[in-house]
Amino acid sequence: MYIGRIMRTDLITVAPETSLVDARDLIEEKKIDHLLVVDKHKKLVGIVSDRDLKQNWASPATSLSVHELNYLLQKVSVKMIMTKAVVTVSPDTTIERAAYIMQTQDISSLPVMEGEDLVGIITSTDVMAVLLEAIGISDDSVRLGIFVGDSIGALAEVSGLLKKEGINIQSLFCWPEKNYRGVSQLVMRVAGIDGDKAIKALTDGGFKVKTRYEKDIVPFLPAEK
Repeated sequence: MYIGRIMRTDLITVAPETSLVDARDLIEEKKIDHLLVVDKHKKLVGIVSDRDLKQNWASPATSLSVHELNYLLQKVSVKMIMTKAVVTVSPDTTIERAAYIMQTQDISSLPVMEGEDLVGIITSTDVMAVLLEAIGISDDSVRLGIFVGDSIGALAEVSGLLKKEGINIQSLFCWPEKNYRGVSQLVMRVAGIDGDKAIKALTDGGFKVKTRYEKDIVPFLPAEK
């Protein structure tokens, strides 16, 4: 999945001279968490988050009246608090790369640029929605965990056992077990009605199936060959 397929293109932008009060009102009205700051040429020059606004808002303990506070905040513009070194991505960035960038950069949104043109934005909420869809999580599915050795044909063997029983794999992903070199965990989801049959097929095929959290995974590890 690429960012260009899921990015939001109905962009809410503000000028650098926009006051904090107006920026706050716009975020509340549009129910968004970020404002893209563009200059008169529609070029991206910064980004302001709801968190930025809250951090630069006056403390509730201030002795100023609401009228006085709003007057002062009208004098503060978003260009004074916006992030200028904006991390961006292109439409052909993969969803997993976008998730990695957000995590490593500790940010929750990525403006999408096509050359020098601002064409969209992607948020951590958007990324999470896509990843959950890819995982296939739902109330009518069963999650099965199988530890396999990193060898050619391991996945084919597992899927072959399920195919033989007419069981469809709704989703599948894997990751290496960092504490056990040469071992990866396959996590798959099958329809709830196929759960017991899938477990039996895999167990009869020589695999140990994990269906819940286990503090000790050693009993589920593949036998050394």
